[in-house]
Amino acid sequence: MTTPPRDRDTAGRPRNARPRDRLGRPLPPGAPGVPTTPEDIQLSPAESLREAQRLLDDGYPFHAHEVLEAAWKAAPDSERELWKGLAQLAVGLTHAERGNATGASRLLLRSADRIEEYAGSAPHGIPAGALAKWAREVARGDATAMPRLS
Repeated sequence: MTTPPRDRDTAGRPRNARPRDRLGRPLPPGAPGVPTTPEDIQLSPAESLREAQRLLDDGYPFHAHEVLEAAWKAAPDSERELWKGLAQLAVGLTHAERGNATGASRLLLRSADRIEEYAGSAPHGIPAGALAKWAREVARGDATAMPRLS
């Protein structure tokens, strides 16, 4: 059996063009899927927070993760760990919704550690202390309503 060639972008980097479900799982080629966030998305921090919050509110944590990951990669060094923690929080929620409690817990705790570092001085109105506390509660199974990202 011949393996089909990998999808690649214009720069030759591997990309998976298969459609995905709302939790980011690949679907069979040709299946209807949920549009994903473009990899080259460029939003301001405020726009990134608004879009990620909208996606979380609508039940698309994987897609929120993609928005937050783009913000993390574009962030100044002084904010990178915060954005990385926010992206990990969203992907931790993705794992929880996929039924992977162990992976979710680990990612949520890692995200809390990163986010908490900004509790006293979080930029862009991000309630870092409240988000870190909430992520730890969810990791322990004590879920409460998630604070808004900003």
